[in-house]
Amino acid sequence: MSASLLAQAAPVVLNEPAAPLLPQRFGAWEMQAPATTSNDASQIDAAHVAELQEDGFNRFSTAKYVRGGATLNVQALQFVDATGASAALSLYRASHAGLRAMPAGQKLGTESAAGDGEVLLRTGNTIVIANSAQVQPSELQALAVTLPKISGPRGMSPLLPTLLPGKGLAPESVRYSLGPVSYAATGGVLPAEILGFEKSAEEVTANYVARSGKGTLTLLLYPTPQIAGDRGRGIAAWVNAHHDGLGTVKMRREGPLVLMTTGGFAADDAQQMIENIHLQGIVTWDKPMPHEFHSEVRKTASLLMSIAILSGVLMLAAVLLGLFLGVGRASIRVLMGKPAASEPEFLGLGLERGPTKAIRRQDDPAVG
Repeated sequence: MSASLLAQAAPVVLNEPAAPLLPQRFGAWEMQAPATTSNDASQIDAAHVAELQEDGFNRFSTAKYVRGGATLNVQALQFVDATGASAALSLYRASHAGLRAMPAGQKLGTESAAGDGEVLLRTGNTIVIANSAQVQPSELQALAVTLPKISGPRGMSPLLPTLLPGKGLAPESVRYSLGPVSYAATGGVLPAEILGFEKSAEEVTANYVARSGKGTLTLLLYPTPQIAGDRGRGIAAWVNAHHDGLGTVKMRREGPLVLMTTGGFAADDAQQMIENIHLQGIVTWDKPMPHEFHSEVRKTASLLMSIAILSGVLMLAAVLLGLFLGVGRASIRVLMGKPAASEPEFLGLGLERGPTKAIRRQDDPAVG
């Protein structure tokens, strides 16, 4: 009986189904059959399961669209946040040959690339891969605006790629990574295990053409300057031991940012490149902080709490002491038959009455 009552009293939780990733139609294109949807990354891309999991893969949806006799295959992958989606976009740009970044005037969504009948685009935390030789990239703008929207910190694009200088940059070479598997898959120049991805590092790599030659710029962003300093020293030690084949290596650290050049740059060009990049108050909202960061926060919070408690105790003691002295003095006056409060007594010289006659002593000599 009691078990039955407990079962009846259990709260009922209603989970609202997620919004569909792909629309039934966009523009002149219409979905041919119901979309296939799952949260199993191996069903959408068995070759990159580890990379997708590093990027925070959430779910996917695939569908075929038709327009007259033309067909269009569309895959949509959704991630926990826009940062993960941007990293996944870099992964597919690296693995799909022929894709080139679309110019600003033709860009679809937040960022996009196209080539050889394939279009890759990102809007918020969703990326879309569309394949058809019978569709113009501009037609997919109608699809981009129908994708689920995400707001708040999770909808913010990563700031690290925005630090890349524009001069001499090869746009199609930009690669953004959040984990060691993705970094290795996108052609990183350093061993992934020495970069500290386990401490919530972010990395972006890009190729440049300078006056003196071609080279690669690598930027690494860590949660704290302390972690950046430790990882920077580890990278420098590895570079000193494996300098052959890296070309011109210049390194610099600015707060939580580590910068490094490799390749065929002249020393002056490489130094100038890393000296001209500065961190402008990057704030991370939604990435988990490492254990060291939480330890420092707890220590600081404990110290501030102790100071606040001590200040409160001292103020309370001052109030109690004032009350004790004031009430005690008033009580003593009442016990002595005097009023509890008294006006201050002042001594007067009586100058307002004018001069008074002096009293002459008997032994004073007579005058006159």
